[in-house]
Amino acid sequence: MPSSSRGLKFLRNVHRLDADTTGILLFAKSMGAVEPFTDLFESRQMEKIYLAVVNGTPKQPEWVCELPLAPDPRQIGKMRVDHHEGKDAETHFRVLQTRAAAGGPLTLVEAMPVTGRTHQIRLHLAATGTPITGDKLYGINAAPLGPTYADGRPKRRPGVVNAPEPLGLRSVYLSYRDPFQKHRVEIKAPTEGFLRQFGFETGACAPPPPR
Repeated sequence: MPSSSRGLKFLRNVHRLDADTTGILLFAKSMGAVEPFTDLFESRQMEKIYLAVVNGTPKQPEWVCELPLAPDPRQIGKMRVDHHEGKDAETHFRVLQTRAAAGGPLTLVEAMPVTGRTHQIRLHLAATGTPITGDKLYGINAAPLGPTYADGRPKRRPGVVNAPEPLGLRSVYLSYRDPFQKHRVEIKAPTEGFLRQFGFETGACAPPPPR
């Protein structure tokens, strides 16, 4: 629904998601709110939790990934692990449930990013051997890098079909201290439909840890 139809004169997102990621988006309804809420993300005062469905089984039930990330110079819009020029990135992971599937096991993982780099969760999971299902850039069905145009856009190649399944990534929880009213705010997105979509039990998610 357009913001104008709801009587809103200003609406700007301060929390962006990848194009195929579902879940929580945070919008500011005034210009004066944009900077304070943006600062919450940039200063790492915003607690974020995602659910990710990955191909395979992680080697451990909980782990932290701190691989640095940078833009991939070979393809616009893609990131890569870069130990020389990459920016620091930190994500905490926890296994919630694993199930058998026709193409191999699928695992439901809770992801808590401390930093907010582009494609951070997707790359950290792919780099540790368990890419997110349906990920056309970093997943097991991602087409290998091929010829590109001068601006870096990949050329279409006959016979290459991207993964048809949806991206198994959903933003499910945001928590922060309101910069104006100074009280704690928690935002939760429904998870039942996402879990059923990928064949997991709807009770597989534990509530966020108390703060």
